[in-house]
Amino acid sequence: MIQQYFSKITNLLAIVKKEEQEALNHAAKKVADVIQNGGIVHLFGCGHSHILTEEVYYRAGGLVPIHPILHEPLMLHEGAVHSSMLERKNDYAKTFMEEQDIRKGDLVIVISTSGRNPVPVDVAVLAKSKEAFVIGITSMAYSSSQPSRHTSERHLFDVVDLVIDNHAPVGDALLSHDKVEVNFSPSSTVIGATILNAIFAESIKQMAENDYDPPVFLSGNIEGADQHNRILIDTYKQRIQL
Repeated sequence: MIQQYFSKITNLLAIVKKEEQEALNHAAKKVADVIQNGGIVHLFGCGHSHILTEEVYYRAGGLVPIHPILHEPLMLHEGAVHSSMLERKNDYAKTFMEEQDIRKGDLVIVISTSGRNPVPVDVAVLAKSKEAFVIGITSMAYSSSQPSRHTSERHLFDVVDLVIDNHAPVGDALLSHDKVEVNFSPSSTVIGATILNAIFAESIKQMAENDYDPPVFLSGNIEGADQHNRILIDTYKQRIQL
């Protein structure tokens, strides 16, 4: 199973690299443009998707102007089953999205592999109402196979400005065994982390080639990093609490 999982993930990464190249490049250019114009990048996901919002936040080698929208009842540590139920509630996103400092010229990335639950859909809609550019990371195969739970019957891919398909299979699980009743071993976190870091890597390159100094954190375990990072933290402290 170990070799099979590595093989499946490697194959999936190759598919994303080939099929999503145009979308990834578009996303990277938008990230670079937003940061160069003084905006920031917000990320949102429920349940395990929220892990990806933290993956790129305050990260050594990562961009500084990254703001994860962390609403704890929709994460896992306050009750995983409860968070799954909340994700299905229409209009629940209004309870935390109205207070978010999302501005015209910002970028919002919404992550939902199934793309069918109301909260990610509403987050995307509310972010667009604030005049942000919205990217959705989702599985088109998964989303298209399931009815939306949103009152509008729309999926995440219906309401965003740009879709990036993570190509996860229906149900997310990659492996099977004749003695196991269901498929197992999820893919979306590994693929999603790669998608985000690849986008940000390209955006950093584009900023540098535009003669704009990319705001990138140094590892706090490297001597001299504290001063470097403090300057960047002070630059964005009005919008990102670090």
